[in-house]
Amino acid sequence: MQDSPPITVRPWYVSLIFALIAVAALLGGVWLYARIQNPFPYYGTTYTPPQTAPAFSGSDQDSRAYTFAPQGKTTALFFGFTHCPTICPLTLTYLDKVRGRLSPAQQKDFQIVFVSIDPERDSPAQLKSYVGFFGTSPASKMLGVNVPEPQLAAVARSYGAGYSRADTGSKTEYQMNHTTATYLIDRRGQLRLLWDYTQLSNLERVQADIQEVMR
Repeated sequence: MQDSPPITVRPWYVSLIFALIAVAALLGGVWLYARIQNPFPYYGTTYTPPQTAPAFSGSDQDSRAYTFAPQGKTTALFFGFTHCPTICPLTLTYLDKVRGRLSPAQQKDFQIVFVSIDPERDSPAQLKSYVGFFGTSPASKMLGVNVPEPQLAAVARSYGAGYSRADTGSKTEYQMNHTTATYLIDRRGQLRLLWDYTQLSNLERVQADIQEVMR
C-alpha cells in the first residue's frame, strides 16, 4: 500500500493576494466599460443618447422675428424671467463668466440664449435692457427671446422645463416658479447635457464640459 502524497496547504497571504487581484480585475473591467460608454467624465447630467434640440420661434430683444436653430454654434439655453430675484441673474452671470474663460475662437462659436417664461412682462425692450447687464462686448452679447403663449408652454414642455405663476394678487407684481436647468446644445443641434444652477458656480468644471462638447 502506497502512502498518499502530502497535501500542500497554500499560505493564507497567497490566497489573499489572488483574491485582491480578482477584485482589482473586476473593478478595472467595470471602470473600462464605464469609460467606453462615457469616455469623458461630464460634470453636468448627460443625454444618453443625445437628442435633437427642438426648434422654436419668437421675437428677439431687438423686436426682430427669431427662430431658434442652434446648428453651427454650441448653445447654452436657459428659461427664466427678468423679474427673477436670484436664480436667473446668478445663472446668466455664471454663464457669462464661463464664456470669458473660453478662447476667442471658442467664444465666437458659443452663444447664450435666454428664453423668457414671463412673456407678458418681458417685452423685447425689457429683455434688451436685462441681457445687456451680462456681457459688455458685442462678442459676449446674450440673446433674449420672447415667445408668446400658448407656444411658450409647448416649447418649455419639449425641453422638459416647467414654469408656473406664483399669484400675489397683483397683475404686475408676481413671481414665477420655473425649472432651473441650463441646457447645453452642440453645434449639430443635439442636446448633450444640462446643469442645475447650483452647479454653475464651478466655472472650471462647466468650462471643461463646454470645451469637450465643442470637440
